[in-house]
Amino acid sequence: MGHRKDGGLLAAGILLGVGLGGFVDGIVFHQILQWHNMLSSRLPPTNLRDMKVNMFFDGLFHAVTWMTTVIGLALLWRGFKKGTLPRSTPTFVGAMSLGWGLFNFVEGLIDHQLFGLHHVRPGERELAWDIAFLVSGLLLGGIGAALIRKGRAASIAI
Repeated sequence: MGHRKDGGLLAAGILLGVGLGGFVDGIVFHQILQWHNMLSSRLPPTNLRDMKVNMFFDGLFHAVTWMTTVIGLALLWRGFKKGTLPRSTPTFVGAMSLGWGLFNFVEGLIDHQLFGLHHVRPGERELAWDIAFLVSGLLLGGIGAALIRKGRAASIAI
């Protein structure tokens, strides 16, 4: 599958998807809904000190997602400047969806299940929320893989 020259587009799209997926997670679940913070299962934010520690680690999380997004943009820009990237919307959108799915699945597996740092929505039905997050990662990844296949098939037909 990787025999065409779409590797740079895939790498850029996956990194952008990981970064943007991380931003959605941090903005929606950490900040707007305030369901959890990075360490809220280990250090419940019940007092000002613990809230500040959680906020610091949320900031580190956002810094990593920002850097991932910047690296994805840099790869995309470099490829376009060199003229080495195919201009395939399905491949690019698919790679971003795959990246977002990878983010949800890996982050959900590691932070929610393996290390128990936090859960999507702690309390009643905590496991159901965590499983839904993992499933969202698989769905986004599947949609991304299908779009990548569609983009590659279209490039062969041209």
